[in-house]
Amino acid sequence: MVEAPIGVFDSGVGGLSVLEEIHRLLPNESLLYVADCGHVPYGEKSPEFIRERCRVMAQFFQQQGAKAFVLACNTATVAGVADLRRDYPDWPIVGMEPAVKPAAAATRNGVVGVLATTGTLKSAKFAALLDRFATDVQVVTQPCPGLVELIEAGDLHSPAVRQLLQGYLDPLLAAGCDTIILGCTHYPFLKPLLRQMLGDDISLIDTGAAVARQLQRLLAERQLLAAGPARPAQFWTSASPEHMRNILPLLWNKSGIVRSFGL
Repeated sequence: MVEAPIGVFDSGVGGLSVLEEIHRLLPNESLLYVADCGHVPYGEKSPEFIRERCRVMAQFFQQQGAKAFVLACNTATVAGVADLRRDYPDWPIVGMEPAVKPAAAATRNGVVGVLATTGTLKSAKFAALLDRFATDVQVVTQPCPGLVELIEAGDLHSPAVRQLLQGYLDPLLAAGCDTIILGCTHYPFLKPLLRQMLGDDISLIDTGAAVARQLQRLLAERQLLAAGPARPAQFWTSASPEHMRNILPLLWNKSGIVRSFGL
């Protein structure tokens, strides 16, 4: 069980940003990753649909013998993590949430921006985060339709992605935000472009490293940390494996086998 793999899932390739943080912190762990690219983006889907996809992923990782399950997707966490923890009470399950708490601590002028999907921003979970951690700061939210699809296509630098991003950043900059939360696991792949557009004065905050630390804590509590060596990461996609193979070197600079996920 200790050497069993960890299952990580996202609506698409965005969760590879979280997978990278897990690999960096826990290099001895073997990793499985499912990209539900056939149904991306989740941000516009119903909570019922997303909960069903979460159940499918959980069952798959159980069949693969995974010792832990990471929902590397803010929208999937919002919709499905409570049900999963109820259905699998003895399984370490780690979800995502926008980094409201660290952003509230980091802001210098008290104005925090959030880039996220519509589904995340509309959720009760996000509202609760604001109530809990953002009472002393002003939070400006910005849904970002279309951004996930461009990142899924491997577009991280083009004039099209820059123009779309500028339209989403302008309201945050106009409001005076000095700290911006990247509230979707796809968005950290845009950090180099964001740095070009924003300069160094605005802090960019995401939660990938915090998720890796939480996973490490849960595994350590259960004495499930692997001694290694890790096996090569394995990947599945519910869309074209060929597309995943082509985009993987751009977003995951290590080797990995890509298979079709037919569920």
